[in-house]
Amino acid sequence: MATALEVVRGISQVMANSYDGARDKDCEPIKTGLKREEKEWHLRDRRVIDGFKLKLQGNHLILNYHSECLTSEHHDKKFEENMEKTLEEVVKFIKKEYKKVVGETLGLKKKGKMDVMVESTSRIRTWVRAQCVYEVTSLDKAKEEKRDVDTAIKDWLKLGKNDVRGY
Repeated sequence: MATALEVVRGISQVMANSYDGARDKDCEPIKTGLKREEKEWHLRDRRVIDGFKLKLQGNHLILNYHSECLTSEHHDKKFEENMEKTLEEVVKFIKKEYKKVVGETLGLKKKGKMDVMVESTSRIRTWVRAQCVYEVTSLDKAKEEKRDVDTAIKDWLKLGKNDVRGY
């Protein structure tokens, strides 16, 4: 089990390795599970704009995904299902990259449902924002050092007793 600091450092390194155009040790592109990595977008002659970010709040990891899509895409019956698949691909990438960076597995447990918000920018294009919350199950709360003010003051006073110089 990892401490909170180790988990935060590992997730920070995962995010540092996930920028658009990132490459691994063998100079192969890193696949994060986003639409911009598909080869098809070159054929449609428009750039796919999508990305994700992570936030930690206590023992919860919040995954935010944003993308631009056509209005016809978000009226599809399987739109939310496709969003969930995209978030699952991103979570797979996060876990795989975390395992590479830290050497331990990152335990994530989905909490609740995914939230999706669609905003219209024109009659053709829309912005999509999806958010999903995961509980970080790989945190070991027993390793976290809990100190109160009284014990900190007593420890500080003990340091002074050992270094008495006679005044």
